[in-house]
Amino acid sequence: MPIALRYAARSNVGLGSKSRNEDSAYAGPELLVLCDGMGGHAAGDVASSLVVGELVHLDGESHGADDALDILEQAVEEANDRLADVMEAYPDSSGMGTTCIAMMRTQSKLAVANIGDSRAYLLRNGRLTQITKDHSFVQKLLDEGRIGPEEALHHPQRSLVTRVLTGRPEDRPDLSLRELRPGDRLLLCSDGLTDYAAEETVGELLAQSDHTPGQVADELIQLALRASTRDNVTVIVADAVHSGAGTLKPQVVGAASEGRSSPAAGTLTPAEKAALLSREASGSQVGDGPVLAEEGPTHPALRWLRRSVVAAAVLVVLGGAGWLAWAWTQDQFYVGEQAGMVTVYRGLAEDLGPVALGRAEEQTDLAVEDLPAFYQDRVRRTLAADDREGADTIVAELRLIAAGRQDSLSGESAPPAADDDLATEAPTTSGPDTSSPTGAGGEPDGSVSTGLPPSHPLADLLDLAATLGEERP
Repeated sequence: MPIALRYAARSNVGLGSKSRNEDSAYAGPELLVLCDGMGGHAAGDVASSLVVGELVHLDGESHGADDALDILEQAVEEANDRLADVMEAYPDSSGMGTTCIAMMRTQSKLAVANIGDSRAYLLRNGRLTQITKDHSFVQKLLDEGRIGPEEALHHPQRSLVTRVLTGRPEDRPDLSLRELRPGDRLLLCSDGLTDYAAEETVGELLAQSDHTPGQVADELIQLALRASTRDNVTVIVADAVHSGAGTLKPQVVGAASEGRSSPAAGTLTPAEKAALLSREASGSQVGDGPVLAEEGPTHPALRWLRRSVVAAAVLVVLGGAGWLAWAWTQDQFYVGEQAGMVTVYRGLAEDLGPVALGRAEEQTDLAVEDLPAFYQDRVRRTLAADDREGADTIVAELRLIAAGRQDSLSGESAPPAADDDLATEAPTTSGPDTSSPTGAGGEPDGSVSTGLPPSHPLADLLDLAATLGEERP
């Protein structure tokens, strides 16, 4: 039976300190893509936009179910190669990466590629199932039975991913081919939703069959904001409907929909807002308007006494609070870099003026340069831990990541990902197809065929991608 998609995409910068949206998403009649960018000197928005731009040409192309997975895998690998090109051309973006969930519909089948900790869910006959597996440090702890689901929800390293697209040849997604049935509802979301909202509540919102995908998407964004999400939050909600009832107009949200040269009009960073408030405060004049009698001039001696008492009280409070704060910092741990080596620190990774709040506790024998570029950047920006045991666990995980990198460089293959019980077919990832010099669209490798009008939000991004491809040595 012919099937179409009725969909809606939404994105919000969240309530944290991020002044820009690093998520990107695209929803079209035959393609759904969601990417959560990270790292590389605030170049996460570039990474997510670039990958979305590299995949968007798959929408509108005709593919059979037999070759859909191969085409999708090749497109993701080419997008990953383009990330490497950008980082080579622009050193300031080195270390950036992005998660990626891509779903390509072909008749009643759905080809799925996933890497990172963004998630996809399927609601079928009232049952909500996660159809992707997180590539994260916390998921690894769950798989090994070292923590339970409740601990995972609040683990301090729940944002530490073990696999994302970073431009390395070994960055390969999990692949699966699924059956799509009328009545199915799909959710693709970044961790700005799942790290802050309970899965049960998400399922209840998705189960509202009388609500359109757009209404549900709006409610999910509001749910994340009510939960005080400090991360960007992006969702795509798509219903499988009978042919002819689907959405035809593509939707682009997040970083991929914004201009690359400047932030959106009307937005201010926290620093800009603080500067504006400071200017307004300094411009206010004492004495403007009427003054009450009790607010009038005070005798100089009384004013001096009042100030002295207040100053003494402030010093006592600050002295006690300062001692408690210092004692608290000495119970904190983090992992960072010292002399090029991964090092466990006690304290905080910040300085208070000339006073350093952290000190090296143990320098390991693991060189930061032995890690992939993405993780080198994470270590240099420091990784917080609850206690010393947590810091040691992070170091152990970094050793595994470094060993995996050495294995990939020596030609050893990674173990296949576990099959998903809902997948009708879940082949393990394979190496890139080098039998033909053409890409997924039949054009020379590196070219992009989208059919998008020049006014499309992704058109400029794709022009940049094409230019970079031409400059590739």
